[in-house]
Amino acid sequence: MTHMKFLLTATVAAFSLASSPSLAQRAADGDVKILFWQAVSSMNPYLSGGSKEVYAASIVIEPLAGFDESGNMFPRLAADIPTVENGGVAADRLSITWKVKDGLKWSDGSDVTAEDVAFTWRYCTAPGGGCAQKAKFDGVAKVEATDRLTVKITFEKPVSFPYGPFVGALSPIIQKAQFSDCLGEKAPQCTAANFGPIGTGPFVVKDFKANDVVTFAANPNYRDPAKPAFASVTLKGGGDAAAAARAVLETGEYDFAWNTVIEPEVMDAMLKAGKGRIASAFSTTVERIHLNPFAVDSALGATRSTKDAGPHPALSDPAVRRALSIAIDRDILVEAGYGAGGKATCNVIPTPEAFASTGVDWCLKQDIEAANKLLDDAGWKKGPDGIRAKNGVKLSFLYQTSTNSVRQGTQQLVKEWWKEIGVETELRNIPASVYFGSDPASPDTYKKFYADVEMYASGYETTDPAKFLADFRCDKIPSPADGWQGGNVARFCDPAYDALVTELSGASGRERRGAIIKQLNDMLVNGGYIIPVVVRGEPSAIANSLMDAKINPWDTQLWNIESWKRGK
Repeated sequence: MTHMKFLLTATVAAFSLASSPSLAQRAADGDVKILFWQAVSSMNPYLSGGSKEVYAASIVIEPLAGFDESGNMFPRLAADIPTVENGGVAADRLSITWKVKDGLKWSDGSDVTAEDVAFTWRYCTAPGGGCAQKAKFDGVAKVEATDRLTVKITFEKPVSFPYGPFVGALSPIIQKAQFSDCLGEKAPQCTAANFGPIGTGPFVVKDFKANDVVTFAANPNYRDPAKPAFASVTLKGGGDAAAAARAVLETGEYDFAWNTVIEPEVMDAMLKAGKGRIASAFSTTVERIHLNPFAVDSALGATRSTKDAGPHPALSDPAVRRALSIAIDRDILVEAGYGAGGKATCNVIPTPEAFASTGVDWCLKQDIEAANKLLDDAGWKKGPDGIRAKNGVKLSFLYQTSTNSVRQGTQQLVKEWWKEIGVETELRNIPASVYFGSDPASPDTYKKFYADVEMYASGYETTDPAKFLADFRCDKIPSPADGWQGGNVARFCDPAYDALVTELSGASGRERRGAIIKQLNDMLVNGGYIIPVVVRGEPSAIANSLMDAKINPWDTQLWNIESWKRGK
């Protein structure tokens, strides 16, 4: 299926510039070429938590509301943003009522209704479906269409931030008619729908080649008759971050390249060609290392990297986990790999300031001596080969991440520092399209975590991290039962943490919520299985000829593609 070509013939047939003068007028700027070095494997963000899938899908399927580049919520498919003041949020905080804009059309010409919204909730929460975004609907008792354009979300108990469901690119609305036969275990089998969703966004899928290239055409039924300016989009995947940046900044083959995290000196050399610029904004994205709490021996079979495998023979020791963290020099990682685009951090929640903890700064300063003492005191003794061992278990780890020059540089530095404390490290890198892919049969995805140590970056798409923090609950750990789609990739599990997440869902007031969020952050980091290293901007390379491509730290980098245009 990874090489399968999907042609959405119905969409192509519906799209005709010649027969639509208004479309011909608005689609005047030809093709815009986008490069993702992490290739897209699906157009359904409910079946993949990877940013590449979420970003690609965002130009086709949309949520009720999104976030602009300043973090302000704005309506997309909704008529307005519900609040307590306008009556959209119930005074008791037990429900929120959204109004869908009147006159909205799906790209196939049919009406968008509240039934599509309610169905989307049923789709993601259907038993056996393995929905990657299920945390967006935590605490939701029911979603019902009360009339053709009104949808009411009722919560199990009062919530202070009711804007999780259907807000942001992680929970877009899908068409009931297209996905009605794709519930539960059938969801991954609906290839046509997953590769070519019918949407409301500015573009529709024209041709889909998994892990390669996706081509899009302007949506003839898009709600703004003046947009998009481009007639088509070509989204190419593969390669690496340096090649992606070069294709925009030096050769000019592409207009936009996402996630161009490369060494500062390499970037500076490319910029001298004068063909483009780098835009970046710091947000919530944290590059972090996960230490697997579960055994990963391949002999364990189906239980490998799950709770049933039992605790990891070495990483279950808190002294080992803390030693690995304080052996890392985060400032050098920033200097070598990120430059002005990175900041050393010990936090999983780095922003907004009101939510950023100051209680875990113990990891900011490298301390090799203290790391060695921790291991000595815990009984991990160095052997003739310099590698520590205890009770026949060696501190020898497989450390995996995606293929990227900055990440491989980070791996190499970390390996050397860990060697100084008697830890042996085998490095492995996996192509991003595979590592962040959604194939439940692949042994190499980051959610399967078939390694002792792994590294990647992620963040949260709203200014409130409650849903992101909920993903670290015990019941969110990926497993065969959910098709390896659970959001708790780190496999962190603490009942006290789960209880505090529940408390957060009902807490009101920014000060009270901030205190709980900081406490949750500290529990994640002090537990030692999650090692934050760098909070980073998300840089993108943009051709000088491409106008109005605004970088957004709170949404996808394609969030306003309908407004992109070619400079004259």
